[in-house]
Amino acid sequence: MESLKDCVTVVTGASSGIGRAIALALAAQGAAVCLVARRQAELEEVVRQACAIGGRSYVCPTDMTRDEDIAAVAEYVNQNFGRADALVLCGGAIFHGPLETASLEEFDLMYRANIRGHYALIQRLLPLVRKQRGQFVFINSSAGLRSAATVGQFSATQHAFRSIADALREEVNADGVRVLSVYPGRTATPRMEAVFAKEGRPYRPELLMQPEDIAGMVVHALALPRTAEVTDISMRPMHKSY
Repeated sequence: MESLKDCVTVVTGASSGIGRAIALALAAQGAAVCLVARRQAELEEVVRQACAIGGRSYVCPTDMTRDEDIAAVAEYVNQNFGRADALVLCGGAIFHGPLETASLEEFDLMYRANIRGHYALIQRLLPLVRKQRGQFVFINSSAGLRSAATVGQFSATQHAFRSIADALREEVNADGVRVLSVYPGRTATPRMEAVFAKEGRPYRPELLMQPEDIAGMVVHALALPRTAEVTDISMRPMHKSY
């Protein structure tokens, strides 16, 4: 396995849920982690937790729907590190509703937060990742593999996210850059708790995957020897409670 010590990593959606768990797991491996999300107070708490386990992390408050924020993140990474070894794309917006009545404004927000913002960040950081023969990780969703009733808008953004990952892989593999997509099923996160509440169903996080489950898989894949590339990982809870 390759060491992740001193690798410069950028994690979006790092203030909570899966993104936070990945950021802390990388910090525990000795990586320097740039924490990207909107909520500065929550990011500072992640920094505190990373320090408690001997890790290094850096707050990069960013609204992924704002081009100027995305440009600022890329500039921060370039100025402070001059390189990027891994970019983990996580987080975003999620709304549910039947196609007949679902909000177009919510659809627009999901497009900007889930697709366009991440696409722009990839463009900005790709030269730094390519220089390092680094890695990209797309934290997608089971909705990126299959569309179900009332999640058509969100699922469309996740299918697009998958297409970007697949195209990127074809473009950068020759440069020694690896691209992984992870498709988690329902995971015990604040976002999923809100989804269960909207569905009117009891939220039992102990029956769902834990954010640390996905984080462990991501860290393992990033540390694989360079003789292998994992392209797609599908994960789901062991107990089928939904």
